[in-house]
Amino acid sequence: MSREFAGTGGPEGIQAFIAGLPKAELHVHHVGSASPRVVAELAARYEGRSQVPADPEALAEYFTFTDFAHFIQVYLSVVDLIRDAEDVRTLTYGVAQDMARQQIRYAELTVTPYSSVSRGIPDVAFMEAIEDARKCAERDFGVVLRWCFDIPGEAGLASAEETARLALEVGAEGLVSFGLGGPEIGVPRPQFKPYFDRARAAGLHSVPHAGESTGPQTVWDAIRELGAERIGHGTQSYQDPALMDYLGEHRIPLEVCPTSNLATRVVERLEEHPIKRFVDAGLLVTVNSDDPPMFGTDLNTEYAVAARLLELDEAGVAALAKNAVEASFLDQSGKRRIAGEIDAYLAGWVRR
Repeated sequence: MSREFAGTGGPEGIQAFIAGLPKAELHVHHVGSASPRVVAELAARYEGRSQVPADPEALAEYFTFTDFAHFIQVYLSVVDLIRDAEDVRTLTYGVAQDMARQQIRYAELTVTPYSSVSRGIPDVAFMEAIEDARKCAERDFGVVLRWCFDIPGEAGLASAEETARLALEVGAEGLVSFGLGGPEIGVPRPQFKPYFDRARAAGLHSVPHAGESTGPQTVWDAIRELGAERIGHGTQSYQDPALMDYLGEHRIPLEVCPTSNLATRVVERLEEHPIKRFVDAGLLVTVNSDDPPMFGTDLNTEYAVAARLLELDEAGVAALAKNAVEASFLDQSGKRRIAGEIDAYLAGWVRR
């Protein structure tokens, strides 16, 4: 990747380039992607029965986190706003609409069906809602959505068993992978091995969170015990040179989310984020937004952050976008299509 800004007006030129760049996103949460407008609409619908503000402007303060544990607490309060299948569809369709505005062509959305089903939404109704929203979003916006069903680690092995059932017995047409989210501290990865074994045997890809708020051992556990094909975050991987070598040698992608790591106090300053170490080591790095409205960001902003931290020109940003396409679970024809769009966009930009 090129390491200097091209002559297009510096950072402003890069931001304009990013705004129109076709993109894929691999680490973005379903509920965590709900726009302030959608969250406020849901909060108003359940006013008096939720602590979430119904004023979109008040959400910015509500989404200010003291640490990772506080983030989980706030996140679950938003999850509690999703109380019926229509809420699920409203949220999902709205997320796709926001993605289309950012030129996101393909996204693997991390969905936690356990959280909604355990709150009383019938499992089949939940699946029908996300699938209807997915198909309508592709028709209306051209955004292709696929699902990663993840275990909420804080809810223990009972949630793992239920998530496996929802994935393997109920299922959803757009389901491609199986994940593990929530807090890492006090939630060892190896205990989830039987559930990942079942999911992988059924053909689902393995994409657990690891090494976000804990050290490199969590990443090793995700690889060795859960068969991780990509690592959600992997922020602390740089602390172990052997792990860095392994990630590079085996081409295991990292789903890097810089602003998320800052918001949850995983890093103290963006300038301290290890993304440059990962790129310098030759790792396959993808850039993602995680829970964008909660962190006051979006994917375009994350690309701008990465461009600044990595000192990328337009060609470098385009290469970063192609990393996400390469690391995705999209079929080969789909990968070629989006990669071709990126190349064509870059070529057109250079000719301007």
